[in-house]
Amino acid sequence: METDDRPEPSERALDLPELIRGRRSVRRFRPDPIDRALVEQILEAGRWAPSPHGTQPWRFAVLTKPEVKARLADAMGDAWLHNLAMDGQPEEIIAKRLAGSRRRLMEAPVLIVLCLYLEDLDRYPDPERQAAETTMAIQSLGCAAQNMLLMAYRLGLDGGWMCAPLFCPDVARQALGLPETVIPHALLTIGYAAADPKRRERRPLADLIIKYE
Repeated sequence: METDDRPEPSERALDLPELIRGRRSVRRFRPDPIDRALVEQILEAGRWAPSPHGTQPWRFAVLTKPEVKARLADAMGDAWLHNLAMDGQPEEIIAKRLAGSRRRLMEAPVLIVLCLYLEDLDRYPDPERQAAETTMAIQSLGCAAQNMLLMAYRLGLDGGWMCAPLFCPDVARQALGLPETVIPHALLTIGYAAADPKRRERRPLADLIIKYE
């Protein structure tokens, strides 16, 4: 009888700088189910992200059932197929990219769909300030996502960030039966890494600071 010699996943006892540097974008996951208590710890971390006027303009949809993930993957895949065809991509490249994207969605034990919720934002009479208000909400959605990815890594899990819903929010909303008041923007794939990803080099800090006086 074969045994799995891999150690049981456990929390990573790391300080904040180690968590920030250690977090990685994983594309291949083991099929191990994720306990709901762990998922809720990840969502709780997102809940504490900063937001404009404290409005918390995000809502989270958690997907664990294969049939639900497949419905989302198929719907977004059809939309992406249309876009890639418009870009003039060769058919074999389109097929490969679609298959890879679908695999990522189906292999991850948990998907967290990040949605904008703009109903509680301040209202302005001019479009410029209203657009800025929406941009602030989008910025805070990114903060919530980073909180969740860091918490997942802290708990011994890994994650990936996919922006596919941003390109077809109506399609994603309809596939999941979400209310009209939310706008799907991104999704996080959460699970135990099946392989270590290739890390991309970070630019030197000196290249990123454009002014310091």
